[in-house]
Amino acid sequence: MIEQVEFSLKPRPRGFHLVTQEVVSHLPALPEKGLLHLFIKHTSCALSINENYDPSVRSDMERIYNNLVKENQAYYTHVEEGADDMPSHAKCSLTGVSLSIPITGGRLNLGTWQGIYLCEFRDYGGARKIVATIIG
Repeated sequence: MIEQVEFSLKPRPRGFHLVTQEVVSHLPALPEKGLLHLFIKHTSCALSINENYDPSVRSDMERIYNNLVKENQAYYTHVEEGADDMPSHAKCSLTGVSLSIPITGGRLNLGTWQGIYLCEFRDYGGARKIVATIIG
């Protein structure tokens, strides 16, 4: 069985946002075992799996990424959409646009402290489109 759904995550400000429950709410019933592939259809945000308990991880990740890829660098030429535009593309490439998560017992087989993150790299990115493919 292969099933595919497309949905949008609600708009969020720049930052690292735990979206596990929002993603799961858009999925059909999961098979007993299989694989969930998530793909985000944008080049200025990303998906990641990280710590799902302590919110300070999210703010620390934001500071780390902003330190790694700074805005308003003189060497940027792709600047038409604002200071956060080119850095958001670079951060997206560093992080990635897809995740594969095992399904076991009809549930996502994430570790105790793991959650799905929307990594929003734009100040105003808007709703983000996700394609979820379930293989089981």
